Amino acid sequence: MSFTWVLFLQVLLIGASLAMDAFAVSITDGLCYHNLTKRKALVMPVMFGLFQAFMPVIGYFIAFGLSQAFKSVFEAIDHWVAFILLAIIGGKMLFDAIKEMRSPEEETRKKEFSFVEVTVQGLATSIDALFVGISFAATEGLKDSIPNMLISIAIIGAVTFVISLIGVLIGVKLGKAFKKHASITEIIGGVILFGIGLKILIEGLI
Repeated sequence: MSFTWVLFLQVLLIGASLAMDAFAVSITDGLCYHNLTKRKALVMPVMFGLFQAFMPVIGYFIAFGLSQAFKSVFEAIDHWVAFILLAIIGGKMLFDAIKEMRSPEEETRKKEFSFVEVTVQGLATSIDALFVGISFAATEGLKDSIPNMLISIAIIGAVTFVISLIGVLIGVKLGKAFKKHASITEIIGGVILFGIGLKILIEGLI
């Protein structure tokens, strides 16, 4: 079955929806990481795009290869995993920022880019994409066409990359405005990350 315009628009909207958490995290990273090079700034949208594209592939094959019982167990804990990962990162940012504010005599520490941290963020914000992949296994035009599924994940990855890149650029601009207040930017970033994790948890529990 050919990849229709209707299917393209459907996948495009799914990609944009999935990218919203990555967008918010990208703004936070751009805001908090100081002295970002162009290469490091690109790592974030690339990583988020790769995770958002890779997770549906896993979900797609899970739908065919694993039992319903396993899928039910994973569905019961996925939002907790995302919440815990983002809460840990956000909580650490808050702890470090408050510690700095209580020690004003010390030189202000600037938050450095962390590949490991960005990788964890990419994983945490893309878990919901795994279930999109599971739904692809039952979607007309995708369930019976591996090429169409691959086109779909490429679209999702590209959309996430573009939206996340915009988020990073917005965050960098905001970071420059608050460059003399590194602790404040980390507090804002920590609250945002914790809030995103809480949002994912609440959506999973409802």
